[in-house]
Amino acid sequence: MLDANLKTQLKAYLDRITQPIELVASLDDSAKSQEMLGLLEDIDSLSDKITLVRDGGDARRPSFAINRVGTDVGVRFAGLPMGHEFNSLVLALLQVGGHPSKESAELLEQIRNLDGDFVFETYFSLSCQNCPDVVQALNLMSALNPRIKHVAIDGALFQQEVEQRQIMAVPTVFLNGEPFAQGRMGLEQIVAKLDTGAIAREAEKIKTKAPYEVLVVGGGPAGAAAAIYAARKGIRTGVAAERFGGQVLDTMAIENFISVSHTEGPKLAAALEQHVKDYEVDVMNLQTATALVPPAREGGLIEVKLANGASLKGRTVILSTGARWRTMNVPGEAEYRNKGVAYCPHCDGPLFKGKRVAVIGGGNSGVEAAIDLAGLVAHVTLIEFDSQLRADAVLQRKLHSLPNVDVITSAQTTEVHGDGSKVVGLSYKDRNSGELKRIDLEGIFVQIGLVPNTEWLKGAIALTPRGEIEVDARGQTSIPGVFAAGDATTVPFKQIVIAMGEGAKAALSAFDHLIRTVPVEESRPAAMEAAE
Repeated sequence: MLDANLKTQLKAYLDRITQPIELVASLDDSAKSQEMLGLLEDIDSLSDKITLVRDGGDARRPSFAINRVGTDVGVRFAGLPMGHEFNSLVLALLQVGGHPSKESAELLEQIRNLDGDFVFETYFSLSCQNCPDVVQALNLMSALNPRIKHVAIDGALFQQEVEQRQIMAVPTVFLNGEPFAQGRMGLEQIVAKLDTGAIAREAEKIKTKAPYEVLVVGGGPAGAAAAIYAARKGIRTGVAAERFGGQVLDTMAIENFISVSHTEGPKLAAALEQHVKDYEVDVMNLQTATALVPPAREGGLIEVKLANGASLKGRTVILSTGARWRTMNVPGEAEYRNKGVAYCPHCDGPLFKGKRVAVIGGGNSGVEAAIDLAGLVAHVTLIEFDSQLRADAVLQRKLHSLPNVDVITSAQTTEVHGDGSKVVGLSYKDRNSGELKRIDLEGIFVQIGLVPNTEWLKGAIALTPRGEIEVDARGQTSIPGVFAAGDATTVPFKQIVIAMGEGAKAALSAFDHLIRTVPVEESRPAAMEAAE
């Protein structure tokens, strides 16, 4: 199952196991079971601390458990954890086998202290780059707390379950048989959702933090670059981010990042976060900014209010809140999101195998999505508002060569139709004739660009009609001491490499502002301080 090179690498990892584990396989006569058996036999042969046991009693076949011998600690995979999930398998073997996690001691202790019995089921697809974060987080929790159980299920292999539970997006997580979450979630997010007092405790901790010289809001490429450049100046730097990595986490292949011929979004996001943590930067994850309060006077502190009720202050602030997928904003879209309306063809495409889908958008993203989906689904209809596609010519040639793709231009999507539980079709208006038409289908993939995450800044700072933060050549906004960078700004060409450059520039501009501005506290007359 595994080639010689991969076996050598895996053996080096498995040498770190300190406690004996069992691989308990539940198999049938299928080809997938034979593949699984081959994989497990390979793993068994690489460590004397691993024992393979066949004929487990689990109802899902093929599946296997990784159990710590003599304990209740274990995790289960239903399906072959290859592709993006192979790392999840390796980490599960190590963690169940006693190898310590690199997560913070505080977070690990919080997991151990969770009170309750939690049985998680995660449905994933092997092409989903968002799924491993969820699978790995829940596996780690299972390895730390025996009252937490987790099974990771390949939705493409257990299609009947997917249909019964009406799962139309991955990752989808059930807790104790009830829907718990959909989409990418990190370990901190999952724990915070289970530990109801965590938000209040974190807010109290934030309230005690001293002002920063540079406070970065947002943890994408621009925010990471800004934090690194600020920290390298030796000044007190903080980062408040809703999710570190931002939109990069939802990006599949990255092939235009200079000096790196190919990488994937989650891998790049992890590298960004680690690089930031190499410096003395105070990183505050799971923090949503809700308001920006300008300084009362020149040199005063700028305040950023957070959703948890706390506030952060800084002598300068760099806004790098990025962007998110633009929605169609038509009836039915919100109601059937993750029930047939999707935004990530790489993640959710395998769930629509053999079905009819539409792709909305004729730019590069839309055409690439249609090409990818055409190899999975029965039929793709690409719908473009303009009179012609806007994608690169090479992509259009590939698209038009596919036999199961139709292209409709000059079409405005007007409504998503569903039966109460899932998508069954969409309506669009022919912009030439004005005629309304309907297409029967099971999935809709929306690929119509991005919208900046700046709603919380309205009224506080100058924005364009499109919601972009207005910046000058130095990244300065309409408020002195407040800078901005990345996809949330007016800087053209929303690219990772550009966002990083703009983040670095904003940090250098912020430092220049600091050395040229006397803080209010330092400029107060001595007589006033004596009087106080």
